Amino acid sequence: MIAKVALMCAAVCLPWQMAHSGTASQKTGQHIAEAVVTQYQLDNGMQVVVKQDHRSPVVVHQVWYKIGSNFEQNGNTGISHMLEHMMFKGTETHEPGEFSKIVARLGGKENAFTSTDYTAYYQVVGKQHLERVMELEADRMRNVVVSDEEFYKERDVVAEERRWRVEDKPGSKLYEQFKATAFMNSPAHHPIIGWMSDVENWKAEDARAWYQKWYAPNNAILVVVGDVQPDKVYELAKQYYGVYEPEAITPPKPQIEIAQEGERRITLKAKTELTKVYMGFHTPTLVTAKTDTEKQEVYALSVLASILDGDDSSRIAKNLVRKANVVVGAGAGYDGTDRLTTLFTFSATAAEGKSPKDVEEAIWAEIEKLKQQPVTKLELERVLAQSEAQYIYHQDSIQSQATVLGSLLSVGLPADLLDNWVENLRKVTPEQVQAVAKKYLHRDKQTVAVLLPKTESSSAGKVALLDENNSDKGAL
Repeated sequence: MIAKVALMCAAVCLPWQMAHSGTASQKTGQHIAEAVVTQYQLDNGMQVVVKQDHRSPVVVHQVWYKIGSNFEQNGNTGISHMLEHMMFKGTETHEPGEFSKIVARLGGKENAFTSTDYTAYYQVVGKQHLERVMELEADRMRNVVVSDEEFYKERDVVAEERRWRVEDKPGSKLYEQFKATAFMNSPAHHPIIGWMSDVENWKAEDARAWYQKWYAPNNAILVVVGDVQPDKVYELAKQYYGVYEPEAITPPKPQIEIAQEGERRITLKAKTELTKVYMGFHTPTLVTAKTDTEKQEVYALSVLASILDGDDSSRIAKNLVRKANVVVGAGAGYDGTDRLTTLFTFSATAAEGKSPKDVEEAIWAEIEKLKQQPVTKLELERVLAQSEAQYIYHQDSIQSQATVLGSLLSVGLPADLLDNWVENLRKVTPEQVQAVAKKYLHRDKQTVAVLLPKTESSSAGKVALLDENNSDKGAL
């Protein structure tokens, strides 16, 4: 399964956060923190994170490996996702598919997902079955068998998955090419599922080498949330995960995105009735921010995205959808928890009779309003109210709580980010929202992707409108 667990939505969505965790200096093999979230570290370097939630006799068990598509190189893109598939193909002691059958017999559910910076495996079971699923998952950490027969059969499955998710869906294909245009030389250029030419040429040895290199205890985080006692979980973790030796982990060389020095633009024509537009601007994240000022900009950008696209009261819904009727649907998104630099994005589907140029100019009109006049106090209050509500709703799901913990810790963010999130939003002023709009949203810094129905390609008028804004696309 492919997932971008970290925030890919308007800022009203809280980033993957979690309840409060105490902090203390880490000591190998010793208890690190004791609060709602309790953290340990095994002697082999594996992190263990436990959160108690005793409302029901259920437990979520997750293992997060700090490896995803942002670690991959040309020619081997998508191999992290492929390895996720192979993790269900058996170990030295369990047959292919047996893992899932055992969890099902326990009355639980299980799955996995691959993202840009991590791959995670999870089970949700009754608390009495925690030790059993931990034993099973620990077995997969170092004992998976990647046979040639199973690998090449599954490679065909992933190729078909790519056709279904991307090749046959013009909107998905547009977004993939939009990202690849916005990120020219850094890892976000590559799709999580991989380019088709790479998928078709993977070798079984590629997956074996990737598994041996990255699936090690010192590159993993165990997250357990539910009706448990932290010290008991720690003892089980030592018993099942602590037996493995650490691996020599060499981080990939830095691949810093080159500065964008002009507009980038692509056009895709496909068999679709919809005209879609994506617009993106490079922005920092909490991970990449180097100063307190830049970190505060992340919260201001989050507020900005929510003001534009939080709900039916947001500016895009009111002004572009209902009032101007230039789009049938649109949104703004920003992920302030990415490990690398990210994009502040706009997406829109044109209303009937409206051209991509009409859509772009309508979005730019909203951007210019933000630059010219600070947002209102009422808009800020709406953002805060929605964020506080979402914080509360988030606590209802132990699986969501676990996923938040793993995704944040996997990219190096602190365990108390959720508790502090709304408070940091409260510190954002209208002037700061205006300032980040001025700083990051520039025409010569934008990447634009347009999806056109093939039936419109013969319309000279619409092509002329595109060419007017696309005079330098040949250089890309």
